[in-house]
Amino acid sequence: MKKLLLAAALTALTAGLTAGAGMSQTVRMGTEGAYPPYNFIDDNGQVAGFERELGDELCKRAALECTRAKNDWDSIIPNLVSGNYDTIMAAMSITEERKKAISFTQNYLPPAASSFVALEDGVDLEGGIIAVQTGTVQASYIAETPATMLEFPNIDQVFAAIRNGEADAGFGDHEVVRPYVEDSDDLTFVGEEVFLDEGIGVGLRQSDNELREKLDAAITDMKGDGSLNALITKHFGDAAAIHE
Repeated sequence: MKKLLLAAALTALTAGLTAGAGMSQTVRMGTEGAYPPYNFIDDNGQVAGFERELGDELCKRAALECTRAKNDWDSIIPNLVSGNYDTIMAAMSITEERKKAISFTQNYLPPAASSFVALEDGVDLEGGIIAVQTGTVQASYIAETPATMLEFPNIDQVFAAIRNGEADAGFGDHEVVRPYVEDSDDLTFVGEEVFLDEGIGVGLRQSDNELREKLDAAITDMKGDGSLNALITKHFGDAAAIHE
């Protein structure tokens, strides 16, 4: 009887392992949901935008089951490291400083410009008051200049600071600030564009090598067949930087 029970247990265990091997890995993707057109919350309360569509395709090609988790920008890296989700897809620029805390896939967006926005030309960008979103590469850049930096939790508050006179100008990712300028009758681009990073990639915990390799392979596949460039121009327009 004991032999029969042992054999049955081994059979059940083997069957369970076999079934598990065919199951997709579930990956929780962290995002801000407040940085259009990269990511935002739509009218149905769902994560939408370029990174939602890209993430869905990467997960499909990597045979992953993916869910979304919304997290404020200023704690998005600590909550990845602590295990609240498995990746960051939130317009996160690849920088040497961030590589000390997390790892990245190859970039899915090439290096792009950051731009200054103000109510009028001629504002003092070198010694004036510049509004930025906290924790961004733009904030790190302004912190190293003589300008006085005002940090805000999200990009909407950056533009509010410009309009109410708290800041002389704002500084942000060009593709994020561009729609605000184009849709307004008071904002304008000022100064020169600045390039600050190695592009934008998926952020992961440094120990998640296998997951990074799967996502890297999917990004390489999309670059190779042209679908990534097509997705970029769909969300950012024909003038957006694409992969050569």
